[in-house]
Amino acid sequence: MIRIIDNGTYLVNGKDLLEIREQEVLYGADGRQVNIEDFPYTNQNFDRQSARKDTMSFKILTNKNTSGDVDKLKIRFDVLASHDITYVGIIQTARASGHLAEFPIPYVLTNCHNSLCAVGGTINEDDHVFGLSAAQKYGGIYVPAHQAVIHQYVREMMTGCGSMILGSDSHTRYGALGTMGIGEGGPELVKQLLEKTYDITFPEIIAVYLKGKPRHGVGPQDVALSIIGAVFKNGFAKNKVLEFVGPGIANLSVDYRNGIDVMTTETTCLSSIWQTDQKVKEYFEIHGRPESYSKLEPGEIAYYDGAVIVDLDKIEPMIALPFHPSNVYTIAELNRNTDDILRMIEVEGRKQIENPAIKFNLTEHIVDGKLKVDQAIVAGCAGGTYENLVDVSSIVDNHFIGDGSLSLGVYPSSQPIYLELVRNGAAAKMMTAGAVIKTAFCGPCFGAGDVPANGSFSIRHTTRNFLNREGSKPGDGQISSVALMDARSIAATAINGGNLTPATDVDFSVADLPYKFDNKIYSNRIYNGFSRPQTEKDLKYGPNIADWPRMIALPENLVLKVASVIMDPVTTTDELIPSGETSSYRSNPLKLAEFTLSRKDPEYVSKAKEVQALEIERQSLVSGKSDSISMHLREICQELITNSNQHFTDIEDVLKRIGIGTTIYAVKPGDGSAREQAASSQKVLGGWANIAKEYATKRYRSNLVNWGMLPFTIESNPEMIFHVDDLLFIPNIKQRILNGDENIPAQVISSKGIQEVELSLRNLSKDEREIILKGCLINFYTGE
Repeated sequence: MIRIIDNGTYLVNGKDLLEIREQEVLYGADGRQVNIEDFPYTNQNFDRQSARKDTMSFKILTNKNTSGDVDKLKIRFDVLASHDITYVGIIQTARASGHLAEFPIPYVLTNCHNSLCAVGGTINEDDHVFGLSAAQKYGGIYVPAHQAVIHQYVREMMTGCGSMILGSDSHTRYGALGTMGIGEGGPELVKQLLEKTYDITFPEIIAVYLKGKPRHGVGPQDVALSIIGAVFKNGFAKNKVLEFVGPGIANLSVDYRNGIDVMTTETTCLSSIWQTDQKVKEYFEIHGRPESYSKLEPGEIAYYDGAVIVDLDKIEPMIALPFHPSNVYTIAELNRNTDDILRMIEVEGRKQIENPAIKFNLTEHIVDGKLKVDQAIVAGCAGGTYENLVDVSSIVDNHFIGDGSLSLGVYPSSQPIYLELVRNGAAAKMMTAGAVIKTAFCGPCFGAGDVPANGSFSIRHTTRNFLNREGSKPGDGQISSVALMDARSIAATAINGGNLTPATDVDFSVADLPYKFDNKIYSNRIYNGFSRPQTEKDLKYGPNIADWPRMIALPENLVLKVASVIMDPVTTTDELIPSGETSSYRSNPLKLAEFTLSRKDPEYVSKAKEVQALEIERQSLVSGKSDSISMHLREICQELITNSNQHFTDIEDVLKRIGIGTTIYAVKPGDGSAREQAASSQKVLGGWANIAKEYATKRYRSNLVNWGMLPFTIESNPEMIFHVDDLLFIPNIKQRILNGDENIPAQVISSKGIQEVELSLRNLSKDEREIILKGCLINFYTGE
């Protein structure tokens, strides 16, 4: 149902996808000749550079580019969007730069991550009060809690064909509406607020060629999970743009397209864009914005760097088992081989958990040979769309969930959607069946709402199912498991007593309930102050809203202690900084930093603080505020005098010429959320670098750079093994950054002796190097 072409490809007349190759005969795995008609190709010498310009992506990216160089883009966006986990930090960072007078482009501040709990007392609502005051002062758009989740509001009110939107949330995806959305960490939005640019090398473009029509009961999450399963593990889409083309698009509604599109984030692609048509035009008309539509399509001959071919009519209902959206199986396959598959997942899961005291058991959920679930949720930007919920209502109509432990929670993604479900009776059908309908909230997606019970198994139409994301705390002996499914199969499972059931096995008719958008909900409640800043107004600070701590410039030489080593194949941002109730402290960098790696490596914070204390001691000695040196710091200095390749004369010379901090080693860190706190929390605790074989996403690497951290990779020493408490001495690092060096020699000092190692710093722009030299983005703009 999915085929990948890892090769140059042409799309001709928007219809024929032709792989570039020379051979006229293909052979299958069994050695037999494959029907060439099934795999069309070309060896024609089209003008590749000209054909590259005929992609939709090229036209949009170059239209927003300010550099004049199509290879090195400097993009200015049309709209910015943040939610309440990130907007306080973004505004505080922009203010600290000294250059923020007003928001230069529309900036939407939504409040869909409100934790709805008393963790920290008043501080969640204090952030909202701050957000409204910032929108008033600087001319922003403020969406109060429960009105809409961030991406649904942007779909309804801010998208436009050919435009680009930057959001501080990784699922910033509006490609189905002709809008290129990119999710990045907060500092990239700060740059836009200060009228700077988003700088990237022109990305590769991948065609996602859709053909056929989904079967009845197959939903957008099924298609999305199929694509994610095909491309995530091989990195095929990493940091590329997915361009959706082909005749199958016409067979999908706009809601269906949005449901696929928002999940493209889980492929680790940079962005996405779709052909637009009459259905998209009608979407904008329904939402009162007909002027936002224009027709987008590839040119006559468009060149792509690869392709993903999706045969929609062969897609089956899917499930992504713990602990990643790429861990996909068809529901039918899982039902046929339940015991074998779940035991395999248990083995892999226990490796990730790395805690023998935690009982991770999925096979205990097999009852009478069937996998039985404890909880079902349809929510957020992926699940809570209008058509998903109408289909859920059709499936559960005249059925009931029952009075046992199974629960079905439904979160419409905006108040206008909720209102229409009430008006047309769909909400009544769900409520009568036993479903609980709640207001727009991202909570079930990130662990602040409907947290599963210990040991339970939850199925969700949300965006992610990472380890511990939904609220479990392994340090306290808590673990729960989440699998991703489409809303239709979730509803089918709910009416079948919690026994895992694909929607294709259920007889239901889709209700004919055309959507009517009522804008009065928004116009009566949402503050829209764009281009009308009230600069005389004051920002309203709650007791938890704190400034960023002062950060120093990069020292001449660095001494880094390895504070954590993570050998998992991929490390998510949720493991680097947990979500859920932790996010209540999102606006206080020092308090939030206390949770850094807490669910992955509980010893990290204490180790980082020990090293940070040494750096504070060093600064006091150099400044003359102290003349008493600790034994530990003396030992480090003596080690460097004796064993480093620098010519230190004495301890005083060492202290003046080094900086002391921490680093973590992870094989592939940064998959998942765009939350900058995954990097900034390390920096607040004295971190100066990450070391990795590769970074899972551009956005995490950018977060490291913007917080003045060195994004090292290991290329010349790929088998190098670091250990906790190893000392890493990086001589002349400041000068090497100034020189633009990409190969950085260093020494690992451990109980086993001295080992030379070469670290790599690839593709840092001039500005990125300057940010690292200054110590962080704030210092870069203030000139400190």
